[in-house]
Amino acid sequence: MNMESFRWMREPKAFSIESGRVTITTAPHTDLWQRTYYHFRNDNAPVLQMESNEKFFSFLVKTSFPASHRRFDQCGIVMYLDSENWLKASVEYENAEYQHLGSVVTNHGWSDWATTEIPASIKSMWYRLSRREDDYCIECSEDGARWKQMRICHMPEGAGTVRFGIYACSPEESSFTAVFSDIRLAECAWQAHDGQQPVTAPCGDYTT
Repeated sequence: MNMESFRWMREPKAFSIESGRVTITTAPHTDLWQRTYYHFRNDNAPVLQMESNEKFFSFLVKTSFPASHRRFDQCGIVMYLDSENWLKASVEYENAEYQHLGSVVTNHGWSDWATTEIPASIKSMWYRLSRREDDYCIECSEDGARWKQMRICHMPEGAGTVRFGIYACSPEESSFTAVFSDIRLAECAWQAHDGQQPVTAPCGDYTT
């Protein structure tokens, strides 16, 4: 993919972009989070994104993080609209036994975090972010071929032109180098729903 269309928001001190491969060396105390549970607001992680007004697409990337070693070290996919409206997916290091594979969706200044535990030995992960207008699907894959759904979400501020790409950060006193490769934009792999159709009458209206 031509990386010339990507732009930094908070350019990191140490990075490289070469032949479609990006490396980011994180700085300590960098993160993306808004309010929920922890009650703090962190908005200083480096983000590299492109912009599109296409209503249907899939964005894919492979992440490698062999040197992650401190709690919450993370790298992954992101769609950062502004400080209070964004989503991300990543593997976050926890300890020598397990990590958290998860996603965060932040709408109007409030973040959530959905996770599952995976072995700490896993040091690479693929992500696919798909858009259908203002709805989004995040998937992951260990081999880039077999995809598993992580989350479907709605972004009220994500209906027009959006920015999306990659990020890496180290919320605690840590630093590691993340590698991003196989970055590409493709036709939307998230197909239209073929099951239950939308209800036309208001919920609970049973009049005949």
